Amino acid sequence: MNINRILMATAVAMTTFVAGCATQPDGGGNAAPAALAIQAQGSFAVGGTVLQMPGRYDNNNPTSAGQSFHGDHLYAFYQVPLNPRPLPIVMLHGAFQSARSWESTSDGREGFQTLFLRRGFPVYLVDQPRRGRAGSSTVAASVVPAPNDQLFFDQFRIGKWPKYFDNVQFDRKPETLDQFFRSVTPNTGPYDAGVISDAIVALMKQTGPAILFTHSQGGGPGWLTAIKSPNVRAVVAFEPGSGFIFPPGELPPAMPSAAGPLAPEAVSAEDFDKLTRIPIVIYYGDNFPTTPTAERGQDNWRVRLAMARIWVDTINRHGGDARLVHLPEAGIHGNTHFIMSDLNNVQIAGLVSAFLNQKKLD
Repeated sequence: MNINRILMATAVAMTTFVAGCATQPDGGGNAAPAALAIQAQGSFAVGGTVLQMPGRYDNNNPTSAGQSFHGDHLYAFYQVPLNPRPLPIVMLHGAFQSARSWESTSDGREGFQTLFLRRGFPVYLVDQPRRGRAGSSTVAASVVPAPNDQLFFDQFRIGKWPKYFDNVQFDRKPETLDQFFRSVTPNTGPYDAGVISDAIVALMKQTGPAILFTHSQGGGPGWLTAIKSPNVRAVVAFEPGSGFIFPPGELPPAMPSAAGPLAPEAVSAEDFDKLTRIPIVIYYGDNFPTTPTAERGQDNWRVRLAMARIWVDTINRHGGDARLVHLPEAGIHGNTHFIMSDLNNVQIAGLVSAFLNQKKLD
């Protein structure tokens, strides 16, 4: 079943939020966004596996015998605007996050979900397998309280605890930081890029051809999805943090950093070649060095940017179409690790829209 085509053809479950055709003032006297009309929306699980226990199920004496367990699927929530563009966008979050990464920002503004709906794209938000609303894992794991707020403040480059970076594109109200910390979501099973990419491939069998947005740890599963599925028409990656894959004989050396080494991963030449057939753009933000430092939260991103540059060069050397945008070099300053939800996320969405337009993907 191709959900996107059916939705575009049938305009079911139409919900229109009517506040007027033009922009309306909000309670603070600022211009509020224009009304957003949604043709259809819904949610579903896709991918995953079913475990079947041996034996016979006894309703009067229930044990695990004879019972099944559904797990390792992803959760998808989709919205389709009126008069949608042909290609939907699938948005995959990063580590310790969920689909919420793409929803409303921590300070309450519109996130990429809504910004790209307004640009006419159907949008699919994903909770990856073993995370959030897709928490049923076929592999056991312990979820324990782990105090890590200050680590994430540093690691995600909001500042150096307890101080914000001077130019940071992050709202400094205490309630905003509280919302940010409460977006952190643990794994309910071991992280597995293969399981995640398999589930996204299953999703894209339903959406049909689509554009894939990834963030942070989602970068690795994103590349694997593009290898496995011909329905990936482009990848837009925000600060990929792991899973940089190279063909045999072309792996760069592991890069040491204050946060630990970053090592490349190998795939076959045939699989790597599949990444050269689609346009790819990678964005990195601000407030980390390009030379080694002893500061863990910053040096971590130094090596990721360096590895991404080598990766892009390798893709292009093999005839691909990849580019890397380091935002400070483009005159855009203060972005955290969460580029898509920073205070300037409308400007960032404009950059992405220009890329999609240039590649004739809109």
